[in-house]
Amino acid sequence: MGIGSSGTAGRANRHRGEVEAVIGGERLILCLTLGSLAELETAFAADNLMALAARFSTGSLKAQDMIRILSAGLRGGGNIVCDEDVAMMSIDGGLAGLARLTGALLSATFGEAEEGAPNPPVPQRA
Repeated sequence: MGIGSSGTAGRANRHRGEVEAVIGGERLILCLTLGSLAELETAFAADNLMALAARFSTGSLKAQDMIRILSAGLRGGGNIVCDEDVAMMSIDGGLAGLARLTGALLSATFGEAEEGAPNPPVPQRA
């Protein structure tokens, strides 16, 4: 599965939160847009983005959670899919590949905090 770990992988722009992966033999872009994140807030009954990020940072996601995250990311990347479509898709690497892809998408969206630094960073005064 081709998941970019550098700034850009193929067509994906990591700085925009995009991830590129081969799913079902097709190269696709995934991105958690603001609309996708709002969708996930509703799906996970999160009060806000901080609560959503905290839920994902636990590292304990159910299979249904990963389906919802990848579905939202695929739709945010311009793909027309529903959760049922994603549940039936094959991802190289099996469960480990699915976990890597989900982690890459969440990392591209929420960023990787520097050790000891809050994520997101606390705003600074001008």
